[in-house]
Amino acid sequence: MIFDIKKNNFALLSYLIKWIFLTSIIGIFSGTASAFFLISLDLATKFRTSNPSVILLLPLGGLAVGMIYHLFGKEVEGGNNLILSQIHSPDKLLKLRMAPFVLFGTIVTHLLGGSAGREGSAIQMGASLSDQLTHVFSMNRRDRKIVLIAGMAAGFGSVFGTPLAGALFGLEVFVIGKMSYEAILPSFLASIIADEVTQNWWGVHHSLYSVPMIPEATIKSIIWASLAGILFGLAGRAFSLLTDRWKEFMKDKIKFPPLRACIGGFIIVALTYILGTYRYNGLGLDTISEAFIISLPFYVFAFKILFTAITLGSGFKGGEVTCLFFIGSALGNSLSEVIPLPMALMSGMGFVAVFAAASNTPIACTVMAMELFGGDTGIFAGIACIVAYLFSGHASIYSSQIIGVSKHEDLHDHQGRSIGDISKDKKSD
Repeated sequence: MIFDIKKNNFALLSYLIKWIFLTSIIGIFSGTASAFFLISLDLATKFRTSNPSVILLLPLGGLAVGMIYHLFGKEVEGGNNLILSQIHSPDKLLKLRMAPFVLFGTIVTHLLGGSAGREGSAIQMGASLSDQLTHVFSMNRRDRKIVLIAGMAAGFGSVFGTPLAGALFGLEVFVIGKMSYEAILPSFLASIIADEVTQNWWGVHHSLYSVPMIPEATIKSIIWASLAGILFGLAGRAFSLLTDRWKEFMKDKIKFPPLRACIGGFIIVALTYILGTYRYNGLGLDTISEAFIISLPFYVFAFKILFTAITLGSGFKGGEVTCLFFIGSALGNSLSEVIPLPMALMSGMGFVAVFAAASNTPIACTVMAMELFGGDTGIFAGIACIVAYLFSGHASIYSSQIIGVSKHEDLHDHQGRSIGDISKDKKSD
């Protein structure tokens, strides 16, 4: 018996050493890639804001990105959904070209004024770089799945400066209602190391937000937070569905893929000049910061949904999450006019809850709120995220997500199926 205990302890120690080694490599690669990406994105944003007329080149930029993917990147154009598919059925190594292609595509999108986020690029860079270890160390299917999860966690955690949320996102995102505990150690190690590399090795830091006043968690305030969560969930669902519908519309009407981004670019340029503002182009970090301190017009969140759905649905590269932060914080800001909770708290709740609704990751988003806004926001953010998650239904920005546990018994027949398959069935009815 003593021999068995020693044997088990040795096996656990070997497991720990193995994953400390592998996740250190993943963290260094992902953290460095995120640092380079964030620096490049900041330079691109500053150039665009200093030269706003560059937006006129957006259609040409879309055509260029579309051509590169059409000619050389068909195997990686699936992006985040391709990574999730490989986690579900790990059978084909991710091409290393995924990292430079998505980096280039995202920088072009932001440089020329498209409305997109940044997590998609960080996740794809983290996962594709990490997946190369599969070949180097001749990993089995189980270890390769864990490496992909760790790579996603590292990319997410380092690009937002939220290592705990990044770790949980990697564990939570690919199956709705279930979490992969087999990857819990690698996911946390990779995300924490990647964040350390991005911030302390490379000196790249992240936006700070303040939620100075947290009310007491009473029955009344919890009800108000739940009501806000419903609206955040509907906003997240609207974003997911509109992006998906626009993508399908463009595929149906325009058969040549690079032309879709070109046409989408023309639409974004037209909308920008019609509205007479550049608020909805790029990441929109300035507007997110404003949402915590000043009142915004009630329609701001809706226009960001429109701009981002058209940009991403037309084939531009980037991600959805920062745009969802914008949508959520702006919506929370407006709702604070009618819901008696502090404006900054409402903006913070919306910041994470709309993302929780659109990505089906309420636990990661709750932890993200505590990392970004302070632990005291956890109760209200948690309520908003969970309610938003429930009211978003089986919609998602990630069509390859599989429903592990249905959100409601009336949707039990969806269990075990992917969001994409369910969406196809609805369209064929």
